[in-house]
Amino acid sequence: MPRVAFIGLGRMGQGMAGRYLDAGFTVTVWNRSKAKASDLIARGAKWATSPEDAAIDADAVVTMVADDEASRSVWLTKDGAAATMKAGTLAIECSTVSYQHTLEMAHELRNRGLIYIDCPVTGLPAAAAAGELTLLVGADPADLERAQPFLAPIGDTIRHFGGVGTGTVFKLINNLMGAVQIASLAEGVAMAEQAGLDMQLVAEALATGAVASPQVIRHSRRMIDRDFSGASFTAALRHKDAAYAVALAEALLPGVPVSRAALAAYDKAKAHAPDGDEGQMIEIVSRPK
Repeated sequence: MPRVAFIGLGRMGQGMAGRYLDAGFTVTVWNRSKAKASDLIARGAKWATSPEDAAIDADAVVTMVADDEASRSVWLTKDGAAATMKAGTLAIECSTVSYQHTLEMAHELRNRGLIYIDCPVTGLPAAAAAGELTLLVGADPADLERAQPFLAPIGDTIRHFGGVGTGTVFKLINNLMGAVQIASLAEGVAMAEQAGLDMQLVAEALATGAVASPQVIRHSRRMIDRDFSGASFTAALRHKDAAYAVALAEALLPGVPVSRAALAAYDKAKAHAPDGDEGQMIEIVSRPK
């Protein structure tokens, strides 16, 4: 059976790695904390002592880690995956990283004879566990065709934007727009509360009106109820993605004031509750003056 090394077992990674087990792949996993691998090991995954160990004899190495620094560490340090990957092995980066980092990783790994696929994802942890993620791919067409068997278990939609880096560009746009929507939603909900509106009617109107989007629909009721159970995305992760996106935007456009404002809002959200749900933005906005 195909052999996959999966590196990074956070909220998304656990479900994604589990999908490879469900599909009958031979799966080796590594994570900084072995405890997060316990369920996967019980289901038949092999534990590796390092990314380098995980990558030995793998047909594809898939990473789902937090940021540029973590990505570089699991790929390129002395015990990184690239140290033992054979020429021609697929290197599939599902992490949300910066555009510049994607280009640098593609250059580094290609120089080692590896096939780098830029493949950030969209979807919540439940979609990851069900294999229903949307994969935002940047790759040469021939490389994407070769990677298809390793992408099919984790996603039901592939959007191929072009060469390496283009998947990350769209992912950063997507997450930046999400940051703008959530930050503005928090302010709108707080305004409605302070003005004494019927908040049940506000929730209904937001979820069904012209401004309704998946982000608004998901977060409006949670903000109004102050119910952040089942966190979907943390403030720290959204801040990281927004920072990468703003850096890219500033390199491409003459001015991005809305994007900068959203990033500033997430500066505060990260300081308030970095590991809390991003919807807790409302707690900052609604504080008394």
